[in-house]
Amino acid sequence: MARELPSLNALRAFEAASRLESASRAAAELHVTHGAISRHIHSLEAELGVALFTREGRGLALTAAGRRLRDGAGGAFEQLRQCCSELRRGSSQAPFVLGCSGSLLARWVIPRLERMRRDLPSLQLNLSVIDALPAAGMPGLAAALLLAEPPWPRAWQVQELAPERIGPVFSPRHPRATALRKAKPSALAGEALLHTTSRPQAWPAWARVQRVAVRTLHYGQAFEHLYYMLEAAVSGLGVAIAPQPLVADDIEAGRLLAPWGFRATRACWTLCAPRASGDPRFAALAGWLRRELSPP
Repeated sequence: MARELPSLNALRAFEAASRLESASRAAAELHVTHGAISRHIHSLEAELGVALFTREGRGLALTAAGRRLRDGAGGAFEQLRQCCSELRRGSSQAPFVLGCSGSLLARWVIPRLERMRRDLPSLQLNLSVIDALPAAGMPGLAAALLLAEPPWPRAWQVQELAPERIGPVFSPRHPRATALRKAKPSALAGEALLHTTSRPQAWPAWARVQRVAVRTLHYGQAFEHLYYMLEAAVSGLGVAIAPQPLVADDIEAGRLLAPWGFRATRACWTLCAPRASGDPRFAALAGWLRRELSPP
């Protein structure tokens, strides 16, 4: 059974050529070659069994059949354009649901919400706490802000925003704060280190970069979430390890100390969304986050 419609690519090429009265201008509009437009039109004429154009000088003139198809195709494509435009407007006005961990939300996103709203006034942001990598389709989310290592699911579009940098931090109220501020990183081998069950590799990764023997590390209190661990560190209960952006405000305010600085890991700050998503707010948000995460 024959197809009810010819190739949509051929119809699109014809619609552009008939509207612009030029195969060259149609090729420029559709970002294809002049030859591609001509081949589409010839295949359309062959399938329909009628001539659609006659050549007049350097231009094209529509036949009676061509004018009839132009009116039908032009109206159909215009309806499609209007429909897509309405859908884009509707999408841009719907809430943009961003998922992130509770620690990122409390320690980094919320303190910047006012600035984000000022810089991205059209972004109606809803925040959702996620405790693990979202599924490939990201149900219920427009995007997710992650601190994680690649590879990423093939179903995602990914914007890597900044490398992760981690380092030990402790409060001036820590019992050994004065001694630790002057000590080498190896001094942490004698400390009961605060850590999280969700990121057990953080301390070993830092130790290897600092040439501290991993076997000498001694772990103290464990916490389910990074946020709780950092609150314990601010209270002077031990030495924690954390991504630099999450503790930058505390260091600037003097609530935490970071005498050994921060080292890069294999992980990165990443904004991801379903690959099929065409929401333009994703790129705008990624650009804003990248600027916020850039070193001062």
